[in-house]
Amino acid sequence: MKEGDIVLTPIPQADERVKNRPALFLRAMPPYGDALVCGISTQLHQKVAGLDEIVSAQDDDFALSGLVAESLIRLGFLAVIPQSRLIGSIGSISLDRHRRLLENLSRYLVAGSPSTE
Repeated sequence: MKEGDIVLTPIPQADERVKNRPALFLRAMPPYGDALVCGISTQLHQKVAGLDEIVSAQDDDFALSGLVAESLIRLGFLAVIPQSRLIGSIGSISLDRHRRLLENLSRYLVAGSPSTE
C-alpha cells in the first residue's frame, strides 16, 4: 500500500470502540514507516471548510477511489497505524487531491485554523 491509497484499517472511534473503516493513507511516518491516515465518512455534514474534502461521483478520481457513495475525507480524524494493521487497499485518490489534502493539513497545523480559500 502507498500514500494516496484508500485503505481498510481498524480505527479507534469516539466511543473508544475500534472498527474497520475506510481511511486515506496520507503519509508514511518515520522511523518505521507507520501510516498516517485520516478517516473517511459518509457523514457529509461533518465537513470542515478549508480542511476536509468531499469525493463525489462527479469527481474524476471517484471511480478509482473504491468508495461506493459520496464520502468525506476528514483531515481532523487522524491516526498513526502500523502498516501491518492495514487490511488492504480498495482504491486511491488522484495525486492532485492527495497533494491538496496534505497542503490543507499543513496549513492548518501551521496557522491553527482552516483556510477559507
